[in-house]
Amino acid sequence: MVTRRELAEHYVWGDGCDGWRLLDRPDLSVIEERVPPGASEVRHVHHSARQLFYLLAGQLTIDRAGDQLTLSAGDALEIPPTVPHLVRNDGEAHAVFLVISAPTTRGDRTNLE
Repeated sequence: MVTRRELAEHYVWGDGCDGWRLLDRPDLSVIEERVPPGASEVRHVHHSARQLFYLLAGQLTIDRAGDQLTLSAGDALEIPPTVPHLVRNDGEAHAVFLVISAPTTRGDRTNLE
C-alpha cells in the first residue's frame, strides 16, 4: 500500500513539533518529524527500541548520551536501546527527518528530565 504524509496519522509534540506515522507496526515504526527552529524535546530513553534518525532537510542536533552531534541533510545516526538522547533544532530552518524504530517506541519511552 502506498502512503504519504498527508494520509498518515499526525500528532503534535514538544513546542510546535509535528510527527506523521508513515508505518506503525509493533515490530517497526517509520515517522517523519518536523522540528521548528529553537525547539527541542526532553531527554529520554527507549528500553527496547533501536532508532535511526535520517535528516531530510535543515540541521538537527542530537544529544546522544552527552555527545552533541549535528546532522545535516543526508546524515543518519543510530541510537541503540537504553542510550539517553534528545533532539533539538539550533538552526534557522525547520529540521525534517525520518525516525525509524524497531520495535515501535509506543509504550517504550521513559523521560529523564
